[in-house]
Amino acid sequence: MSLQRTEARHWWRDAVIYQVYVRSFLDSTGDGIGDLAGVRAGLPYLKKLGVDGIWLSPFYPSPQHDHGYDVADYCDVDPTFGDLAEFDLLVTAARRLGIKVLLDIVPNHCSSEHPWFREALAAGPGSAARARFHFADGRGPDGSEPPNNWHAMFGGPAWSRVTEADGRPGQWYLHMFTPEQPDWNWRDPEVPAEFERILRFWLDRGVDGFRIDVAAGLFKHPELPDSPDPEADARTRDSVNPLAWNQPEVHEVWQHWRAICEDYTARDGRERLLVGEVSVPTAREHAQYVRADELHQAFFFDLLSAPWDADAFRKVISEAMQDIAGTGSTVTWVLNNHDQVRTVTRYGEPATEGSGLGSTRARAAALLMLALPGAAYIYQGEELGLPEVVDLPDDVLTDPIFRRTGSRARIRDGCRVPLPWSGQASPFGFTSGVEGAKPWLPQPEWFAEHATDRALADTRSFWHLYRDGLQLRASLPQLGEGTLRWLDTPPGVLAFVRGDDLVCAVNFGTAPTPAPVSGTPLLSSGPCPAGVLPGSTAAWWISDS
Repeated sequence: MSLQRTEARHWWRDAVIYQVYVRSFLDSTGDGIGDLAGVRAGLPYLKKLGVDGIWLSPFYPSPQHDHGYDVADYCDVDPTFGDLAEFDLLVTAARRLGIKVLLDIVPNHCSSEHPWFREALAAGPGSAARARFHFADGRGPDGSEPPNNWHAMFGGPAWSRVTEADGRPGQWYLHMFTPEQPDWNWRDPEVPAEFERILRFWLDRGVDGFRIDVAAGLFKHPELPDSPDPEADARTRDSVNPLAWNQPEVHEVWQHWRAICEDYTARDGRERLLVGEVSVPTAREHAQYVRADELHQAFFFDLLSAPWDADAFRKVISEAMQDIAGTGSTVTWVLNNHDQVRTVTRYGEPATEGSGLGSTRARAAALLMLALPGAAYIYQGEELGLPEVVDLPDDVLTDPIFRRTGSRARIRDGCRVPLPWSGQASPFGFTSGVEGAKPWLPQPEWFAEHATDRALADTRSFWHLYRDGLQLRASLPQLGEGTLRWLDTPPGVLAFVRGDDLVCAVNFGTAPTPAPVSGTPLLSSGPCPAGVLPGSTAAWWISDS
């Protein structure tokens, strides 16, 4: 059997991309906030891990009401993170190492400090400047009620009223997240034209593609009617209001953006990638975004949201393979990101807190994901086995969800705590150069157990599991793009075949079961004697049969 897989013509179809949350990756200046120079310094570490590319969270000029997802200027770098010269150095260094660079672009909304929004406030009702956003008169005899009953995803009404130039209360504007993030009106022709300019600006600087924030957004129902369930988005923290998301016109935007990327590819042969954050109810609707002339890929969140259960995992994997891979695209698997509770904590159980069950399950889930056909995205710290930091004091929380609701439910600070790189105490090598410098979110003492230097030295660590899995994935012809075939298994166990002879099996239970393949595994998430698959364990074998 050959252990060398020929390189796919379309690099993105089975790429493994590492999500860099820039402000929490590595700080080069000592101000306690990660930056682009820190990302550049960390590239050799990512090359050693074995990823194919990186996705950078927003680093554009921003007042940081939602940590950069409120963009004030889409074609520059916030001084907190560096400048365009530093960005160019990062792209050059990444290309030298063979690492692709994807940018996070935010087309659904901008910052209330964006020049166009400030212009809209000054221009007044009925102006061309206000047509770029969703301004509307209020309801009631004095216009004091919002134009409709929609609620924002981060809590509260989705509308804010402005004070007009003459000092009187005026129109309302739509913001599906926070008041500092007004939604663009994509029905106004100036908006798509501006975003084409933005795409070309960064493509001309050498980026390899874009992660598209809220890719099912952009268009709202043209009449902005009341919703039968106005609090659905806030209740679920998801884009589920059918009047505000997943409108049919959005597909024309992705067709146009795909054509722009194809134009650049035709010039130099380098494929540019569009991967969307698409949150829709079913895999079938998801599949509409990855048709041949739209997005190359879209994150498949159903695996991330599935409970630790064999039947649940099999269902979401089967649906994805049928509906998404059936379009000719490949599934884009994800277990963690900057908006979700980390798997180590998510897979744990309160009754077994401290037992390590969450870590054991997270290791098994990692091997499962890396064995599935398609692409995979790894969130920074996932390779270190970082748990969620669940006990941050209220006075350090920065998530606008907490500020707007007063509730800690589903807040995102706990997965964004800066990474531990070395040492036994905070800042764990994250920030350097300035005595007493503190990370922007406090790191707990137990981060020492997960520091990168310790992980690299311990061959049993999460880091080595990911590195070994990525090395095999890059070399074995059975892995990466392709299909899978399910095997018959006992209850609580999943097993499938990749190619002719690579078997991946996961025991979701706690008791050991007979392994589906005899012999010693090629790789396993924990100790795995020949002929046995322990509980909460995943393994890969090469089958002789």
